[in-house]
Amino acid sequence: METKTSQRLQSLDALRGFDMFFIMGGAALLAALATWFPCPFTEELARQMDHVEWNGLTHHDTIFPLFLFIAGISFPFSITKQRDNGMSEWAICRKIIRRGLTLVLFGILYNGFLNDWDFVNARYASVLGRIGLAWMLAALIFVFTKWKVRLGITAILLLGYYLVVRFVPAPDAAGADIFTAQGSIVGWVDRQFLPGKLYYGNIDPEGLLSTIPAIATALLGMFTGQWIKLEHEWLTPRRKIIGLVVAGIVLLIIGLLWAPYFPINKKLWTSSFVLVVASYSLLLFALFYYLIDILQWRNWPFFFTVIGMNSITIYLAQHFIRFSFTSERLFSGLINFLPEQAQPFFVQVGYITVCWLFLYILYRNRIFLKV
Repeated sequence: METKTSQRLQSLDALRGFDMFFIMGGAALLAALATWFPCPFTEELARQMDHVEWNGLTHHDTIFPLFLFIAGISFPFSITKQRDNGMSEWAICRKIIRRGLTLVLFGILYNGFLNDWDFVNARYASVLGRIGLAWMLAALIFVFTKWKVRLGITAILLLGYYLVVRFVPAPDAAGADIFTAQGSIVGWVDRQFLPGKLYYGNIDPEGLLSTIPAIATALLGMFTGQWIKLEHEWLTPRRKIIGLVVAGIVLLIIGLLWAPYFPINKKLWTSSFVLVVASYSLLLFALFYYLIDILQWRNWPFFFTVIGMNSITIYLAQHFIRFSFTSERLFSGLINFLPEQAQPFFVQVGYITVCWLFLYILYRNRIFLKV
């Protein structure tokens, strides 16, 4: 039985901000430690702040799917609020579709379409487009189905995607491995049907076919949100945490067992990648939910909350506003007095400071970009 509450989870805003912190210069900040204090630990930390070339997983590969997973968590709360306010199912669906397509449009603009208005060579796939389409389709599934049907759909998406990629090679593979960009049916679909420019030439990491398992990522987030919303006498907040941890461990085990047969690969968004990153997302959310919403430790995540309340804003703003120019004008004189090895670290500190103050001004004035 679901509770009627639609109270905003403060842990979600903080977790979203934690995730976006790495896009807002956090990854470069931690990577710069390897320059300042070179040692095996900092060098490994720097490696984690970049994507793997193909198969495998680093922390940087979790940022994008975690954001989509968080969007999934928030949806059960959002739809409850909309229904309580008297919105019809079709009005909710129109809002879902409008939000999804708006994110697709923002993604195209982010890719630089306005630079030259080149319809032929523009890149139409994008991170925001992937989030918009995957979340939109998952949300529509959520509106029209019960949880058991959603669970079946999630399993079908992951298993079906595996069977297609595993047993249907690209027609132009020419002997290439089926889990490579050239040999995979995923890349072939992008080359044949995705208009405009592909990010890697022969495949796009936010392409057409790989959107299918991304829907499962959003659905897994929605299952998480439903679990948090459940209200039973025996289901205490601490038991909800235990449920999240157990689910995270189960997904991790399944994902790792699947990986030898379907490699963990972000660019293909493989089913094993979905499960392993969903495990990470669940466990991280469980930690934030426990500390912030259960123990009520509300002060420490304020830095991240400011970022999380305007996550799309800072993602777009960094592309269109030269925060680095302002940071250089404010801090370069001081940074030049520092040892050369320390300067890259404090350059990033300055950049993050400027970005955060920009978001803090918006936060204090209650200005939030909502799609």
